Amino acid sequence: VQDKTIAYVGDSLGRQMFQSMMCMATAGEERTDVEDVGAEYGLALAPGAKRPDGWAYRFPSTNTTILYHWSSTLCDLEPLNPSDPATSYAMHLDRPPAFVRDNLHRIHVLVLNTGHHWNRGKLRANKWEMYVGGSPNHNKNIAAIWKAKNFTIHSVVKWLDAQLPRHPHLKAFYRSISPRHFFNGDWDTGGRCDSTSPLAKGSGISQNRSEDADAEGAVTGTRVKLLDVTALSRLRDEGHISRYSIKATQGIQDCLHWCLPGVPDTWNEILAAQLL
Repeated sequence: VQDKTIAYVGDSLGRQMFQSMMCMATAGEERTDVEDVGAEYGLALAPGAKRPDGWAYRFPSTNTTILYHWSSTLCDLEPLNPSDPATSYAMHLDRPPAFVRDNLHRIHVLVLNTGHHWNRGKLRANKWEMYVGGSPNHNKNIAAIWKAKNFTIHSVVKWLDAQLPRHPHLKAFYRSISPRHFFNGDWDTGGRCDSTSPLAKGSGISQNRSEDADAEGAVTGTRVKLLDVTALSRLRDEGHISRYSIKATQGIQDCLHWCLPGVPDTWNEILAAQLL
């Protein structure tokens, strides 16, 4: 990865993959030589924000940049009334994030993902309104959340595939969904994942197809490669943060995100193998 930029764009599981890669690249040590270059990519902390929309770090010894950009749905988000702080946002299902469009020429390895933010609660809380073709979506075949997600994944992969001939240096991947492991409830109803036994339900994967049919279907026939992590990650129900976070809330376990070091390291090892 000499003179290369590796970019992760997606949700909090994409962020964990970025964090994993940073830990692997630094061997978990504090590195004073690593440069924060987030400002070069517009990843600065906005006024009033708790954190920036991502991070970018450069390793001068190899001129390697590793970055992450938050885009939980891989849709371009556009304020409907920029002058109103409480504005709703057009969630363009057929338009990739502006960050990807603007920076694609600077990226050598791109890993996209989305999945767990596709629910009505997230859309309402963020004031996102579905748009297609620049207008509010009135197509009932897309309106259902799972259909909108599938439509978006296919749209962004199709767009990216069309860009690849113009960017021969770019290797593009779509990562399949990371499985949740809530047992006896969900995140807000007492669901648990406090097993401490690795591979308790088996260690083999027998199917030839991806468990993430939407992801597999989107990349089929394109030059975008599938980073298929779903089935192997499903074997690791003991690998989640569970109740062991320093910010843990009594009675609530995190059975979505992973401990680090942990499962996302394997995702990056698979990515590295495909880059050789």
